[in-house]
Amino acid sequence: MSPVHDFVVIGGGIVGLATAHSLLERYPDARLLLLEKEDAPAKHQTGHNSGVIHAGVYYVPGSLKARLCQAGNRSMVEFCERHGVTHEVCGKLIVATKPEELPQLARLEERGRQNGLDIVRLNAEQVAEVEPHVRAVAGLRVRTTGIADYPAVCRVLADLIQAGGAELHYGTRVTGLDYGAEGHRVSTTRGEFSAHYLINCAGLHSDRVARLAGTDPQSQIVPFRGEYYELRPDKRYLVKHLIYPVPNPDFPFLGVHFTRMIDGSVHAGPNAVLAFAREGYRKTDVNLRDLTESLRYPGFQALARRNLKEGAAEMWRSFSKAAFVHSLQALIPEITAGDVIPAGAGVRAQALTPQGGLVDDFLIVKGQGALHVCNAPSPAATASLEIGRYIVNRLPAFAHLASHQTRPQADVSPTRQDVTA
Repeated sequence: MSPVHDFVVIGGGIVGLATAHSLLERYPDARLLLLEKEDAPAKHQTGHNSGVIHAGVYYVPGSLKARLCQAGNRSMVEFCERHGVTHEVCGKLIVATKPEELPQLARLEERGRQNGLDIVRLNAEQVAEVEPHVRAVAGLRVRTTGIADYPAVCRVLADLIQAGGAELHYGTRVTGLDYGAEGHRVSTTRGEFSAHYLINCAGLHSDRVARLAGTDPQSQIVPFRGEYYELRPDKRYLVKHLIYPVPNPDFPFLGVHFTRMIDGSVHAGPNAVLAFAREGYRKTDVNLRDLTESLRYPGFQALARRNLKEGAAEMWRSFSKAAFVHSLQALIPEITAGDVIPAGAGVRAQALTPQGGLVDDFLIVKGQGALHVCNAPSPAATASLEIGRYIVNRLPAFAHLASHQTRPQADVSPTRQDVTA
């Protein structure tokens, strides 16, 4: 067994790396170990997302998501500027394409203003000035939304962590956890490690890691694949910013939209379908354990029953390019099937309660000598630096490290809307 570490962080996505970075900011002399099962950081959710720096317009005012997203919108831009990571604060449009969507657009505008965002209401003519090819009756312009190269952010964080003295072990999958008087014994595919305190940022497998540690998150990760098309290079002029529809309040996902990526490409999507594997980026990816767990879980069964019509439409879009393009034409009517080509897909790790409710906020569960990040979907990348600081502020005092602390980060006080435990 290796020498005892002060902290072990499980997961080398952006949340795990940001948490490790925050730990070293608070405790620069800490013996820190980060374990990642892949051969490099950001191989899953972080490396497959759309790269958006969210402003926080959708989230319940006062919720952890809303507060950490707003703070993260600022700190992520600052981090990118400081470390030379490619990014752009380009803004986005949320548009109502028919009159019956106007009340929901107004509610979204009010929520954004409650969250303190810079939002401008646009009429149809003003929408056309910003995005000439969009058909809409009204819209909201959210100026502080941006895009960033999140894998590059992760590479910078990994370099900073290693420069701070931490150990990063790639290709190291956790297979067992045992907690005792001396702390955690962590069994992996590359031997055993030990640590006084454990932080679980395992993303798609976070609920399983929590249960390995003897903690019940009272939810289960169900993976949803989001599939994308992208505009052909000669059609990229159709989209100048980020373009989103008014979300359907009865469906838990945002609907297909257009995202200008940091490399200049324009992605269209995603849909939202059950992935047949937690790392199922292709339709043909099937993991029997993952699929059986999802289908047998009462929470997924309840969610599927409530959203049967919408779920069937999402599945149809997965197999029908014509149906996918038809959804895109609601925003940009002149797009044709010949204008788009298949792009990659991502998998969202969504925690569901046994009753079928989507855990709508970040979920951080306390265990024995541990904290488990058991729900961190979008906007987790945007908020990652703030999630890391929030976690560090929730840790118990470590007397043997206290004399070496840097100045503490400002706390983000919990509210009644928090779903942290």
